[in-house]
Amino acid sequence: MSSSPLRGSSRAATPMAFVRAIVRGYERYGMDPAGALAEAQIPPHEIENPNARVTAAQFETLSGHAMQELDDEALGWFSRRLPWGTYGMLCRASNASPDLGVAIKRWCRHHRLLTEDITLDLDVADGLATLTITEHRDLGVFREFCLVSSLRFLHGYACWAIDSRVSLSAASFPFEAPPHRDAYPLMFGGELRFGADRARYSFDERYLAMPLLRDERALRTMLRRALPLTVLQYRRDRLLGQRVRELLRTRGPEAGNAESIAALLNLSTRTLHRQLQEEGMSLQTLKDEVRHELAAEQLRRTERPIKQIALAVGFRNEKSFSRAFRAWSGLTPGAFRRRDL
Repeated sequence: MSSSPLRGSSRAATPMAFVRAIVRGYERYGMDPAGALAEAQIPPHEIENPNARVTAAQFETLSGHAMQELDDEALGWFSRRLPWGTYGMLCRASNASPDLGVAIKRWCRHHRLLTEDITLDLDVADGLATLTITEHRDLGVFREFCLVSSLRFLHGYACWAIDSRVSLSAASFPFEAPPHRDAYPLMFGGELRFGADRARYSFDERYLAMPLLRDERALRTMLRRALPLTVLQYRRDRLLGQRVRELLRTRGPEAGNAESIAALLNLSTRTLHRQLQEEGMSLQTLKDEVRHELAAEQLRRTERPIKQIALAVGFRNEKSFSRAFRAWSGLTPGAFRRRDL
């Protein structure tokens, strides 16, 4: 199996630099890439054009052909081949795990059995899970494509395994921003940093507790394609509702409307509403829940005037706040406060 750097699209967005990396793999093995390029309908004269792009479908075709023809799913990156079926084996070794955290740890551990050129490690701290790649030899001309693809392989597997988008909060890379840096937000999302010490990305640690939802039959179906893990779009984020609640609680002034919340989550407003609807909730419902929670906390724990609390949780006046609070709890704010004394 293989991986496309970009999600499936008819738009030509995959950098030609990644096509060149596959051609370099052919050169390493002394083989001719002409057949693979022809099958993918990529003109050879475009390969050295730094501004050229190909579609995800073209890249899928090229990668699948090259991995089988070279019998190397790493496409020449490592000091030894990863024969066709290697990444499928990694998926199988991870897929019997009880949750995503165990699956990722197994992936990292088994990857070390395949090559010593890089190692993958998962660390959890301060609510974030971070996947880091450590390089143990000079990857040369393959470096960018190897690091990007290795991160994407595991991210794609994680999304597939739990049938959910795993939204990244940040990603960093140990090289300067390439000419095609505009492709990186499509590949990773979150805050991007170049010139870092290592390649890594981070995401909410709560994804790690999610159970794997794919069985052996689903795995066989997925592995029939050359690019099963990163071309598929996972529009649903099973943690989206929780992430919106946290933004409303902790970044209220910045999260005043759907547009600002969507921007903070690197989503379109339309996607935000659709995904919340798929989870059986709405943005207004979440706003009301958070307002209720914050108001109840302040009524219980502080002696602030009700008018100040109303303004603090986003109401224009005490009257509208009292009406809403009574609808939420069956009590007026004053009665709620007296009850808890």
